[in-house]
Amino acid sequence: MKKAIIVGATSGIGKELSRLLVNDGFKVGITGRRTELLESLKSEKPDSYFTKTFDVKDTKTAEEKLEELTSELGGLDLLILSSGTGEINENLNFEIEFRTIETNVIGWTYIADWAFKYFEKQKHGHLGAISSIGGLRGNRQSTSYNATKAYQINYLEGLRQKATNLKEQIYITDIRPGLVNTEMAKGEELFWVMPVEKTARQIYEAIKKKKKIAYVTKRWKLIAAIIKRIPRRLYDRM
Repeated sequence: MKKAIIVGATSGIGKELSRLLVNDGFKVGITGRRTELLESLKSEKPDSYFTKTFDVKDTKTAEEKLEELTSELGGLDLLILSSGTGEINENLNFEIEFRTIETNVIGWTYIADWAFKYFEKQKHGHLGAISSIGGLRGNRQSTSYNATKAYQINYLEGLRQKATNLKEQIYITDIRPGLVNTEMAKGEELFWVMPVEKTARQIYEAIKKKKKIAYVTKRWKLIAAIIKRIPRRLYDRM
């Protein structure tokens, strides 16, 4: 039986991915900040879920809990990094900017590094991380969010390069969602907001195919191509 950990499984995409993995025969470790939500998910299939509560920003605790969870699972084949935060912050409130950076860069990097080093040691494994289409360009309404997602995209590329040079069966999948109907989707007149269930299914398909980069849902690949080609002079005025 394969073993997976989903970091950030209390709601949204992480929660739906947990269900998909369990239904596909995985033993799944689920983590998050809210114990009651983890226990609620575990109650659906108590023998398939293992829970640990921690905040990714607390890197010392995160390491301890990941080690415990991996031991309880009996190993680890796949880690999906689904935790993150982001706010509309047009006034550049530094507390919001700092909180976003602390979660999406510092905590996120620690988890990604922990997973990579674990897989490097055992010479196989798969890291799937949810970045965002927002990482392709900056955004005046959510400067830190888009910037941290750009960081994640580049970091994952670096890890993929490291894995290739190791010549081991270590896979890195960068998942870039568009707008998904979760708490993270903020703002007015949002465009092409996708259902969580459909998004999670496509993410799992991408992971099973060991894709390097996947836009979800698939239509967002077209939007990504357009976004990347908008001339800077025009984009600055948007």
